[in-house]
Amino acid sequence: MMEPMPANRASQQPPGPSAATLREYTPADFNALYELDRICYPRGIAYSKRTLRWFLAQRDAICLIAEIGGKIAGFILAEQQGRAAHIITIDVAPDERRRGIGTTMMLEVERRLAALSVRDIYLETATNNAAGAAFWQRHGFRTVGLMPGYYLGRQDAYAMAKRLP
Repeated sequence: MMEPMPANRASQQPPGPSAATLREYTPADFNALYELDRICYPRGIAYSKRTLRWFLAQRDAICLIAEIGGKIAGFILAEQQGRAAHIITIDVAPDERRRGIGTTMMLEVERRLAALSVRDIYLETATNNAAGAAFWQRHGFRTVGLMPGYYLGRQDAYAMAKRLP
């Protein structure tokens, strides 16, 4: 359980609109994305270089990079599958969280998917990731199932879905 943060902490910035700019992934970003994924997720859940490269190489992959001051602050990777899409991962650097970067990336991916006639978006999130599940719920995703042992054969995941308008 996290301890409360002191109210007078001077370095704490209030949440507000994201100052991030979005751009398309390029192969030159690969190592930075790989390292960010390793920071964001535990060993075994973070993608291997091979797996991340495979997802990024898919014909219908959409990968957006969020930058702040020329530095990668996050990325989102999705794959269109006809009229459905799957969110592969969303990663935001720990020091950039709770500033709207995830929301900015998600809204743009949804806009792009809707323009491609996608109707439904699916994803998985660990049942012990309360912050992740809450993020997805705030963005209109609903739990549609439980996937026992989804992560490493021992961590359950929620299957979540959202219908686009």
